[in-house]
Amino acid sequence: MSEQNEYDFIVVGAGITGLVAATVAAEGGARVALLEKTAAIGGSSVMSGGWFAFTETDEQRAMGETDSRQLFFDDLWTIGEGLNDRRLLDRYLDRQSATYGWLKHHGVTFSEVDISSGQSARRSHLSDITGLLASLHADFAATGQTTRFETEVERLITRDGRVIGVTAVRNGASEDLCARDGVLLATGGFTRSQQMLKTFAPAQLKAIPFGGRGNTGDGLRMAWKLGAGLADMSFVSGTYGSHPETATRHELLTAYYMGAVIVNQEGERFIDESLSYKTLGRAVLDQTDGLGYQIFDSSVRAMSHPGVPLKDMEMLEEVGHLHQADTLGELAEKIGVEADVLTATIGRYNRAVDGKVGDDVGRESLCNGIGAKRRIEAAPFYAYPAKSLLTTTYCGVTITPDGEVVDVDGDVIEGLYAAGEVTGGFHGAAYMTGTSLGKGAVFGHLIAENMLAGQNRTEENVNHG
Repeated sequence: MSEQNEYDFIVVGAGITGLVAATVAAEGGARVALLEKTAAIGGSSVMSGGWFAFTETDEQRAMGETDSRQLFFDDLWTIGEGLNDRRLLDRYLDRQSATYGWLKHHGVTFSEVDISSGQSARRSHLSDITGLLASLHADFAATGQTTRFETEVERLITRDGRVIGVTAVRNGASEDLCARDGVLLATGGFTRSQQMLKTFAPAQLKAIPFGGRGNTGDGLRMAWKLGAGLADMSFVSGTYGSHPETATRHELLTAYYMGAVIVNQEGERFIDESLSYKTLGRAVLDQTDGLGYQIFDSSVRAMSHPGVPLKDMEMLEEVGHLHQADTLGELAEKIGVEADVLTATIGRYNRAVDGKVGDDVGRESLCNGIGAKRRIEAAPFYAYPAKSLLTTTYCGVTITPDGEVVDVDGDVIEGLYAAGEVTGGFHGAAYMTGTSLGKGAVFGHLIAENMLAGQNRTEENVNHG
């Protein structure tokens, strides 16, 4: 193998995980090969809403938000139904402050902090994700290193049980690249692989496919071939809240966390709307046509935040996806639901809000135990038809808290690391908003720093030898 093809660190995938790891390593003096299957950076990250989950931040303190490491852990454990690998949660929480600071040092601005799925405090920090990814890539390039685009990694090279490099293909030509200190799989999930979905999550074939075009499970497949363990495969779920015509643009409304209810095409509620939008995403697949309507009134419509993912109702109106009417009966006609049924459903909900009857689906709050339910009564009324959007798969290879891939027996596969969506174990049964970008950045940062520290230790041993 030529010296030209020898690197300290090979990073496969240029989403948030890969870009953070590659930039940390390159700025630390490592020679890095950043390989991206498609023609541009971003992957699923650039198609996301841009939310990161952090706690005890400057932004939270400025707004007087009470949050803590313990509360964050409790929320993660609760929403994951205690099926998470708590070692990964602890490592995330130990490291999230350092990663938050590193991102801020690299120019990231968090324009809004809010509460969302799985949270009992406002800890979702909104970034300009497109600008952030471009900025990180520019910082990586500023070290004098380049990204190899349209380069597909087809296999991991091993020697004596250790991963020492990859075989990459570009323009039909194959070449082997060597990694002295390790290979990081930051390849995302498998939302774009019909075969993998059939194997691991056949029910999700009814959801709207989304995520990066390169998300066909390449990293998972290569690690699996080496005997890597797998985790959380049975919990794959789309996110409820996207219009049936959603294609390449991120369109997701969570009006149910602001006061809306969700009804099926029969006009009936079918799930506690305060639950994780992953749980809602699973439930809506069992409804007629996999469709649920978010029903709300003018008081919720007034909470719209233009330009803010999950809350931008102006954009939905502009593209014709939000229905409006002066009465619930007229609204029902517009969306093809029985007017009498919808009116009765909302009537029962309002009586439950008033404490006169029990809630049909046991709802007690707006979001994850936080926020008082509000009556749906102030015209005009609105309906947003939405399905489950399979944005990410949130499962994959098993890793140690240091991001080392482990095999089915729990033994480390030397030289192989993974972070981000390609990994399992972190989320457990369901997902908290902001922890996908969050864990990608946190573990990418951690793995690269550990790699650099290992280099320094080796150099010290050589110098003292």
